[in-house]
Amino acid sequence: MLHYDPPLDPTFEILYQDDCIIVLNKPSGLLSVPGRELIHRDSLALRVARVYPTAKIVHRLDMATSGVIVMALHPKAHSELSRQFRERETAKRYYAWVYGSPQETAGSVDLPLCCDWPNRPRQMVNYEHGKAALTHWRCLHRLGDRSLIELIPITGRSHQLRVHMKSLGHVILGDNLYAEGKALTMAPHLLLHASELAFYHPNTNDWLTFTAPAPFDIA
Repeated sequence: MLHYDPPLDPTFEILYQDDCIIVLNKPSGLLSVPGRELIHRDSLALRVARVYPTAKIVHRLDMATSGVIVMALHPKAHSELSRQFRERETAKRYYAWVYGSPQETAGSVDLPLCCDWPNRPRQMVNYEHGKAALTHWRCLHRLGDRSLIELIPITGRSHQLRVHMKSLGHVILGDNLYAEGKALTMAPHLLLHASELAFYHPNTNDWLTFTAPAPFDIA
């Protein structure tokens, strides 16, 4: 069973709120939505709904991933935001510390992904059954046996950034699903942060950009 000890303080952190949307900064270690087991019920969606009963999740971040996430406060906003995510009209930026030092300064990973069912929730590259997944990356800083990477996902597959970086031979530090040995023990948790999220406001159609500082050093 998944070990689950979510952070309790703060209950949730609001970055922005109006009549249509609520934008939050999710901490690492908190599920975006409730899990199937009772022990995994605590989640960002449940916490927010206790205060804002109409709030509904639009997209998810992995439990171990921190950063910007948006929820809708009424059905029309939910429908429009869901369409933007589905049609890839949103923009996202992540930062991650990875093990090792990439040979190139920047590049793209275009590898289809699907669930590794015998080992779920792990995902894997699969050319026959996988769904298209594209990630652009750039190395910002090299420090000994680790590197700071900027990640721009074009698609939004489950564990996309984690599996794509692993496919390059540079697994994200602290990744309890994909890292082993030193890469796993070099960090207390997954060092992957959703730093920026941009989308069109579901009512005004204004282009909005929200950011949250990483809970780890990205200098």
